[in-house]
Amino acid sequence: MAVVKADAYGHGMIKCVEKLEQLGNKKPDYYGVALTEEGIELRKAKITNQPVVTFSPVQASELNDYLKYKIYPSFCSEADFAKLKKHKSNKKLKIHVNIDTGMGRLGIPYQRAVEIIVRLSKIKNIKIDGIYTHFATSDEKDKTFANLQLKRFKDILNELKTGKIASGIVHAANSGAILDMPQSYFDMVRPGISLYGYYPSLETSGSVKLKPVMSLYSSVSTVKQISKGDSVSYGRRFIAKHKTNVVTLPVGYADGISRNLTNKMKVIISNKVYPQIGTVTMDRICVDTGNDKIKTGSKAVLLGKSKNHKIDAWDWSMLINTIPYEITCNISKRVPRVYTGL
Repeated sequence: MAVVKADAYGHGMIKCVEKLEQLGNKKPDYYGVALTEEGIELRKAKITNQPVVTFSPVQASELNDYLKYKIYPSFCSEADFAKLKKHKSNKKLKIHVNIDTGMGRLGIPYQRAVEIIVRLSKIKNIKIDGIYTHFATSDEKDKTFANLQLKRFKDILNELKTGKIASGIVHAANSGAILDMPQSYFDMVRPGISLYGYYPSLETSGSVKLKPVMSLYSSVSTVKQISKGDSVSYGRRFIAKHKTNVVTLPVGYADGISRNLTNKMKVIISNKVYPQIGTVTMDRICVDTGNDKIKTGSKAVLLGKSKNHKIDAWDWSMLINTIPYEITCNISKRVPRVYTGL
């Protein structure tokens, strides 16, 4: 299952899926989304063959859409029984059952999972197409809790098998588990952030070689010289210690560059690394290029690489205490996506 929710983690869902669809017999068997609307968007883009699973709980208001667009919702709590009763069609609604083995977010409690699934299996116009759980710590070096979750999940599967209760496709492994927990693969795995070239944390192994898919480029818009004591941008958070050249790039927090990166991030221009200076603003950032002569129109690499340097989402993440997921998801729709290799 290729997880393409959140606009493929900011990379552009439709274009990413179109590329995945070119993989022949290696293309995904399922696609995973967070919202029914995302599944509908896939269907309208002519992605019609593979099942689409939405990780959000069953919504009574969306029952018609599930059937019309062949989207499989997640059964996440006993409250979903009441919602499913509103499904009056003889056409079977396929669902995936989410079991909470320790994530503590969505899913039926593992202690009562078998009982609930048995009840669910007796509803005539419902078909359990799959059953899954989600690991909370598979991306951490210490796999103690992840292994406990896995044991709880396996115990449920064994009980269902003993009772001859069909559960469909079994899946559990997210990116961290794909890297480090092969015993959790079952019938299907769910790559998310790893699909876009990032390890889910700095504690996982590198058992699969990953390469970031996204680069973020801008170009030099203006060049000016400032003197010692001059300030740059809102709040005067940068004061020049000597005469220097400052260039501006037409990109800012409206494009996904966190304001918290102020005076922390680096930019590559002409194969040289320069510091960003002054408060990151909505539409523009400033870069200190020292005595170097930079021309307007010069390419600026914010995420990506030049001949000798590279900057990736982990570099930003470590500066502002976040993760690459948030960095790529925050690159806004305002930034044009240009796809190569398609």
